[in-house]
Amino acid sequence: MYVRHPGLEPGSVFLFEGPKKGGSRVKPGMTSGSKAVTPPLMTDRTRTIPLSLFAFAIFYGGMVCIAGVLGNKQVALGPLAVESGIFAFLLLVVTSSAVAELHGRRNANRLVLIGFVPLLVSLFLSLFVLALPASPQMDPARLSAFETVMGGTPRIWIGGILAYGISTFLNVTIFSRLKSSEGVHLLWFRSAVASVLSQIVDTCIFITVAFYGVFPIGELLLGQMLAKVVLSAVLVPPLVYLFVALGRRLDQPGI
Repeated sequence: MYVRHPGLEPGSVFLFEGPKKGGSRVKPGMTSGSKAVTPPLMTDRTRTIPLSLFAFAIFYGGMVCIAGVLGNKQVALGPLAVESGIFAFLLLVVTSSAVAELHGRRNANRLVLIGFVPLLVSLFLSLFVLALPASPQMDPARLSAFETVMGGTPRIWIGGILAYGISTFLNVTIFSRLKSSEGVHLLWFRSAVASVLSQIVDTCIFITVAFYGVFPIGELLLGQMLAKVVLSAVLVPPLVYLFVALGRRLDQPGI
């Protein structure tokens, strides 16, 4: 279970398994007879994590899973057409940048790496469900729509996985390098530059791997790149500020 410990940094939680004596488990704060049981010392069985990092990791996993589903719809933003999965992906960029700002590059890279777990599990689970026979009572129109939304070609799957890994690691790297050179100031500049450059790379990788040779990709590549660059420059900086403020609030004592 997650408990707070007075010796930890403010805003941290840790997972504790109390010592077993005669099959019973002693928990912090319990009393044994008339003597109070002191909180356990930190051991190799204890794992600490700031509350903000814990919350952002859960949110990050959800956005990894939903991004591919949202990408089945294209939305019109004025003269620009963009696949709607970009909104979930931009939140991945925002979250990883906020983690890098609050907890360092190493933890942000770990978050991106762990993000492959829900990404791959959701992919294989989708393939498993698609392979199962549909119920005879299921409406054929709904079945066709489900298969259209959840299905995809191997090139699209591979392109999505490669684009996610390379672009998000690149975002964390650029953001952290700029922080090293610029200091803790200019958060808006660091988040905007890192997001724009990573989105350019993301678009080039995904469009090329998924559609090169299937049809001419020049117009699609330029349109998607322009839309993502504009959205990255406009939406990401204020959202990074919001996430950083939220993270600092979560890590305050008493939360």
